[in-house]
Amino acid sequence: MELVIGTKKWSTWSLRPWLVIKRSGLPFTETLVELRQENNMSEAAIRAHSPSGLVPALKADGLVICDSLAISEYLAEKAPGLWPTDPAARALARAATAEMHSGFQSLRGECPMALEVQPKDTELSPATHKDIRRITALWNEMLGRFGGPFLAGEWSIADAFYTPVASRFRTYGVRLSDFGDAGPAGEYCARLLQTPEFLAWEADAT
Repeated sequence: MELVIGTKKWSTWSLRPWLVIKRSGLPFTETLVELRQENNMSEAAIRAHSPSGLVPALKADGLVICDSLAISEYLAEKAPGLWPTDPAARALARAATAEMHSGFQSLRGECPMALEVQPKDTELSPATHKDIRRITALWNEMLGRFGGPFLAGEWSIADAFYTPVASRFRTYGVRLSDFGDAGPAGEYCARLLQTPEFLAWEADAT
């Protein structure tokens, strides 16, 4: 398998399936395309691998899969343990993943992942505050229900999808305690940034 990704300090979409494939233990090669090149060179370079013109893209079994969630689901069919075995935990983990995959537009736009930037306190909009409160509530609900240390108990694809969020919170000085009772979400946020897989990605990014 070959996973095509974008610049590691910026590409949240690439980070998510990269974490999943690393956790899976499946062998793969990594092809990195530098983003934000001049004269649309990034898009041209990506299109050599991905018909959507977007990263990430997974090449496997004669397929090119061009979406981070689709890639993760494909990997889950190849390797056990990427989703919880318990049906309730699996359903809620999938729901949380889908919510991240399609939502939180204000947080995405106002707080892009920037692993090269030193953390600093940042004044954020009410819309982003709303996103942060929802994420905090979701994390606390799942951690309380399944007992941690990750959202559905053991690490799953859902945690891969929220790892870039944890990096954003760190970069832009978001303290969950400023948005009410942080509960276990605060420790969970820090835990995501200490997984061996994220630390390896971060080391390559900076």
